[in-house]
Amino acid sequence: QVQLVESGGGLVQPGGSLRLSCAASGIIVSIATMGWYRQAPGKQRELVAAITGGGSRNYADSVKGRFTISRDNAKNTVYLQMNSLKPEDTAVYFCNAKSEYGITIAWGQGTQVTVSS
Repeated sequence: QVQLVESGGGLVQPGGSLRLSCAASGIIVSIATMGWYRQAPGKQRELVAAITGGGSRNYADSVKGRFTISRDNAKNTVYLQMNSLKPEDTAVYFCNAKSEYGITIAWGQGTQVTVSS
């Protein structure tokens, strides 16, 4: 059974930083395509960043240069480092795992990120 557990969300002031973690079990993060998505109230869930098994990364235009996705294979954990946070980054952030064929295997439960002064 695949399980993804996010942590690291919270309240931060504009311009601040947070690091989200996604601890995986039942799947090897260095093989799967791991992604971070977010969903703000009243909006659709959107892809924020993803990293493939081969290490290729892609980012939403709105977070390029501010967010970095990475993984620790030894800990089987994926991270999202978020810098220069803006109020519009406020959302529930979800970890996602996809197979090599792009099929979603699992979602995490989500972690709330609130950017406000």
